[in-house]
Amino acid sequence: MDSKKKNSNASSLTKPSTNFKRQRKLTSDVWENFEFLDVPDAQGNLLCKCKKCGQRYNAESRQGTGNLKRHIKKCKKRTFKDVGQLILDSSSAGSMMNRIPAIDCDVFHEMLSIAVVKHDLPFQFAEYSGIRKCFSYINPEVKLVSRNTLKADVLKMFKREKEKLRDELNAIRGRISLTSDCWTSITTDGYMSLTAHFVDNQWVLQKRILNFRFLPPPHTGVHMSDHVYDLLKDWGIQKKIMCITLDNASSNDVFADVIKNELDLICGGDYFHVRCCAHILNLIVQDGLKEINEAIVKVRETVKYCKGSQSRRQRFLTCVAHVELDSSRGLRQDVPTRWNSNYLMLENVLYYKKAFLHFQKVDANYIHCPSNEEWGRIEKIFRFLKVFYDVTNVFSVQIILLPMCTSQMC
Repeated sequence: MDSKKKNSNASSLTKPSTNFKRQRKLTSDVWENFEFLDVPDAQGNLLCKCKKCGQRYNAESRQGTGNLKRHIKKCKKRTFKDVGQLILDSSSAGSMMNRIPAIDCDVFHEMLSIAVVKHDLPFQFAEYSGIRKCFSYINPEVKLVSRNTLKADVLKMFKREKEKLRDELNAIRGRISLTSDCWTSITTDGYMSLTAHFVDNQWVLQKRILNFRFLPPPHTGVHMSDHVYDLLKDWGIQKKIMCITLDNASSNDVFADVIKNELDLICGGDYFHVRCCAHILNLIVQDGLKEINEAIVKVRETVKYCKGSQSRRQRFLTCVAHVELDSSRGLRQDVPTRWNSNYLMLENVLYYKKAFLHFQKVDANYIHCPSNEEWGRIEKIFRFLKVFYDVTNVFSVQIILLPMCTSQMC
């Protein structure tokens, strides 16, 4: 039985018996991927074909096996998931290396562009020597790009995604609600953002930023209306607008009245201009905070003082441990123009009230500790702010639950 198996294995690695060629044993490993054909070509040459894709080649010994090895490297139907199918090539140095699958340069460039946008990387990222070495190590055949090429790829991706979003907006059956806001940068440049909110054909609430661009002066209501209307025409949705939400700036009233006459609105535009609830809450709270501005300033300076240096921070933590409070909660510094940050700052400061009173005793330079009367006023304003903070969270929850409610109605 063993002799029969050996004979059968030997016969599988020999050329087929023909009248025009003598039979000989094959020694190259490349023949494991090809099989001989019984019918020769027109010139009488022996033929073989790839076991994966069926490509035919001349199998005469005088042709060698170089063309067969090159086919194995680029055969599209050959996978290298199985270790036994790895093709080992001998490099010029004589070492053995695994054959690396061919890389698609278009896919590589697109993935690099997505990574730059997603992680906010500079275009020069593609020219970093360390990054280039990593790419070359993974695949020596990869075509590295310059920062200019990467910039062009990102712009192409932006135009492609913009076309997809335009088609998506034009395909929805309902109307689109807008939100817009303007602000001035540190360099006194004006900017405007425009965001679209809509329910798609699967009844899921969607939000897309349509534009974020420079707004040249003057920042009047008429100029803003012309600017926004041009943006809507660019997206092709000027006839699908439901309403727009703006803050309570006086220029926004003029802006809404002017652009309302240029759009195809339902109910004659009576429900077009929606005032921002969060901005109204902010105005109410900021007006109330003026009554205890002195106490708020002391709290703010207290937080700044404790976080101003490593030594003061360590002394404060020692006071926190002395009064047996949790030090992991930490202190928050507010942003004066955002009342919700005032609320979070007061919440943590009131938690560490005992620590601040002890800190005043051990640090003679700490002069911003509120008095007992001011601590009482801070506690009252904290309870006052908590109501508005909860209302803001309710607004946010309502926005999140809106698609769930609409899907249930559907």
